[in-house]
Amino acid sequence: MDSALASAAAIADQRQKIEQYRHILASVLSSSPPDIAQAKRFLTHMVSDEVPLVVSRQLLQTFAQELGKLEADSQKEVAHYALTQIQPRVVSFEEQVVVIREKLAELYESEQQWSKAAQMLSGIDLDSGIRMLDDTNKLSKCVQIARLYLEDDDAVNAEAFINKASFLVTNSNQEVLNLQYRVCYARILDLKRKFLEAAVRYYGISQIEQRQIGDEEIDENALEQALSAAVTCTILAGAGPQRSRVLATLYKDERCSKLKIYPILQKVYLERILRKPEIDAFAEELKPHQKALLPDKSTVLDRAMIEHNLLSATRSTYFCSFDELGTLLGIDPRKAEKIASRMICEDRMRGSIDQVEAVIHFEDDSEGLQQWDQQIAGLCQAVNDILDSMSSKGIAIPV
Repeated sequence: MDSALASAAAIADQRQKIEQYRHILASVLSSSPPDIAQAKRFLTHMVSDEVPLVVSRQLLQTFAQELGKLEADSQKEVAHYALTQIQPRVVSFEEQVVVIREKLAELYESEQQWSKAAQMLSGIDLDSGIRMLDDTNKLSKCVQIARLYLEDDDAVNAEAFINKASFLVTNSNQEVLNLQYRVCYARILDLKRKFLEAAVRYYGISQIEQRQIGDEEIDENALEQALSAAVTCTILAGAGPQRSRVLATLYKDERCSKLKIYPILQKVYLERILRKPEIDAFAEELKPHQKALLPDKSTVLDRAMIEHNLLSATRSTYFCSFDELGTLLGIDPRKAEKIASRMICEDRMRGSIDQVEAVIHFEDDSEGLQQWDQQIAGLCQAVNDILDSMSSKGIAIPV
């Protein structure tokens, strides 16, 4: 191998030099079993000062494109070695590095090593001054990397690339890419336990009316999954007025009645207390991060169900002792007091706590709602009176 490389390097004619190197490369890639040592010696020679840049670029490009001829393990070893050798002169071989990284990413993805595939692609310089990429290509790569990280539930790294994509998606007319971005963003919010925000995003995706976006066909099952995810995230969200509004939207959507989790949606919307068998059945439908342990040793699901049951209890009683509340919620009375205190402070529940008497007083906000309804009704009546008066005077009313 060394003598063959030296002979090729000594050839003065550039065309003949390239042909000789191609012949050596072909013999290296076609050897069976693959000779890893020879492949490495070829790569070392290519990035050395013995080979003119115009020649080494062509040969490394050919090498990168034909990497797939090697077996998986050999391909990984040789490709990683190539990236290491090229690194000191990476500016001179950007195109070749991109091809090698993309080939490795494809290989890792085929083996379901999602994070390794994402890491390979994330090493590509999207803002290179040599390789001028348009915004669509940059957006595509950022979304692809985020999707790969999300396969391993890595919300931190996925968010970094979705944040980059957010600067590009506003001016994008690529509907498929835009949809992929929206799905990634919703999944990141879900993984970060920002359940209410995730629910709104999932619900927006589920409302897509188009069934054909570019070359991609929107599957009805995918839309149903998005709707189901919206319901799940809403139920897991912290109890309060904002959650109640999203619950109302979902409950009134006829599509939700066909979902498997509709019975628990109905109970949560109607503010009925949920019992353990119902909670356990719902837990079976959850993903691991939605059942994760919190610092207080409870789970995400536990917290959501306790808060829901606590808010439901305020509809049936005006005051309750800490002991009674603890028994109702199935938790320690001190923990019940702490949760109620936090919800009141966050304005997610109306009430007050008497620590001397160890009692929680709940405030009924139905009177305020009734006053609001009466004011709306009065406004509508006033508008009708104005329209009747205009009509009686012959004034045309624009439709």
